[in-house]
Amino acid sequence: MTMQQILTGHGAWPYLLTFAWTFIEGESFVLFAGFAAAQGLLNPVLLLLAAWLGSFGGDQCYFWIGRTVGLQMLARRPRWRARVDRALAILRRYDVGFILTFRFIYGVRNFSSFAIGISGVGWLRFLILNLIAAFIWAVAFVSAGYLSGRAMHRALGEYAQQFSVAMLAGLAVLLVTAYLYQRLRRRRAEKAASVAPPDVPKLDA
Repeated sequence: MTMQQILTGHGAWPYLLTFAWTFIEGESFVLFAGFAAAQGLLNPVLLLLAAWLGSFGGDQCYFWIGRTVGLQMLARRPRWRARVDRALAILRRYDVGFILTFRFIYGVRNFSSFAIGISGVGWLRFLILNLIAAFIWAVAFVSAGYLSGRAMHRALGEYAQQFSVAMLAGLAVLLVTAYLYQRLRRRRAEKAASVAPPDVPKLDA
């Protein structure tokens, strides 16, 4: 069975995967999925819907985490403080503009909805703006991938679909490798922290 048959013949799973991935983050995934949609491997409308709802749902969840237990989490994870403070500073300056565009801002994107929850922005206000922002984000990245795919189709002709499948397979390998690498780094850091000797203050002679 080829990758093309897997993508086109197994119903909703590519869109469920898109939803799950964009719930976490997923810019690169959506770009490559849009590229595949341009080759006829995915339905672009369903892809857009999945990316929209996944991105909306993820940031809505992070907002509620920030709203309910954000300060407690910051107390336990002080290394988050700098990014959260940066997101809050931009929010105070640009307000609605920041909520509509934070998905495109490198460096604070992952902490923005969490920080907005801490800020005290009303839940209904954020829900409406987040729904609009997630749609803008999904349209931008699905369209970018789709248009790139169409351009590649014109350039490669009949080989464009095979190239698209190869790119998706390569992306899957890259994502799995990155995930395993991050887990390995985290385990090493935890192990180093567990065996490190405690700081003992020196006594005056």
